[in-house]
Amino acid sequence: MLQLKLLREKPEFVVERLAVKNFDAKEIVDQILACDRERRAAQSELDSLLQQQKARASQIGVLMKEGKREDAEAAKVSVAELKEQSKAMEEKMAQAEKRQNDLLVLLPNLPCAQVPEGKNADDNVIVKMEGEIPALAEGALPHWELAAKYDIIDFDLGVKLTGAGFPVYKGKGAKLQRALINYFLEFNGQDGYLEVEPPVMVNEASGFGTGQLPDKEGQMYHATLDNFYLVPTAEVPVTNIYRDVILAQKDFPVKMTAYTPCFRREAGSYGKDVRGLNRLHQFDKVEIVQLSLPERSYEALDGMVAHVERLVASLGLPFRIVRLCGGDMSFTSAITYDFEVFSAAQKRWLEVSSVSNFESYQANRLKLRYKDENGKIQLAHTLNGSSLALPRIVAALLENNQTAEGIVVPEVLRKWTGFDMID
Repeated sequence: MLQLKLLREKPEFVVERLAVKNFDAKEIVDQILACDRERRAAQSELDSLLQQQKARASQIGVLMKEGKREDAEAAKVSVAELKEQSKAMEEKMAQAEKRQNDLLVLLPNLPCAQVPEGKNADDNVIVKMEGEIPALAEGALPHWELAAKYDIIDFDLGVKLTGAGFPVYKGKGAKLQRALINYFLEFNGQDGYLEVEPPVMVNEASGFGTGQLPDKEGQMYHATLDNFYLVPTAEVPVTNIYRDVILAQKDFPVKMTAYTPCFRREAGSYGKDVRGLNRLHQFDKVEIVQLSLPERSYEALDGMVAHVERLVASLGLPFRIVRLCGGDMSFTSAITYDFEVFSAAQKRWLEVSSVSNFESYQANRLKLRYKDENGKIQLAHTLNGSSLALPRIVAALLENNQTAEGIVVPEVLRKWTGFDMID
């Protein structure tokens, strides 16, 4: 959530920056500032009423001592009237503040200066490309056919058990999943990320804290009886560990990693681009989260991008890093880098990671703060990244590493799989 102070001081700047996200903020900003003026005017009036109330109340005892009973009774009536007026003014303030907060959550985060203008993925900027795209033999298969050929992923069984988008991993397919999770967690741990195992259901406050609510209700699975939400990413519970926490400067950076299954409804997804593992309702992902001092968050972002780059490269997959344009960014992000691997049989790039800096946007919702060197309370910065999402990694590994003898497992995973070939 944007800070009200910024809107008061630089409303034109906010509108200008949000236009980069193709978001017209003028009307909402004007309404927020009108609510703010109304609330502050009510606060000023309330302060005056309370001061009058205190002065009148202090007169009652004096008048009684002086035997001016009639004047004392009049003062009591006046105090009662002032109390009623104060109560009405408090209600007016609360209503103005609620309208203001309801409007504030409608504003996305401001994109930082490095974010290019653009409307969609076609306008994203490729900042790096590594690895050679493999030349597959004649008759090479897409991963969903390889999964059936080697009996390692059963999409039809998933439909029987649950529905489309809930695959069942079997045999070496299940072991490959577990190997990737273990490898990713160990890789992150070696870079100083503390491993945590969070719940996979969160409450509404957690969804609000990281910006999934009220923006993405339609994409989240909701257990309505308990009002819990299945996590769309480990970012939600992990970042919320520090909701309503005040840190010391010495506590930074805070680095955490977690594995969770992730659940997304993906409403409206259809067509050939969602076949197989390309787009699922339930999938496994390992996440990295950082909490940073504001002046160091872009240094932290660069470090996270470099970390994910090393991880993807270690799997031997050709990849590219893309800086998202304003129109393709998330609601909460100030800047995002996507990692895409090349799927040789499908002949297309598949997103496997997003690494983002949210600056103080999430922290303002979370009330995640720290005490600076002067003892002043400030908002921290939050960052997160996929490290990595498994489905499209698996798709690319199966397709790119297929041979006549079977599918070759990358060397870094063999410690975890116990085999070097899927055959």
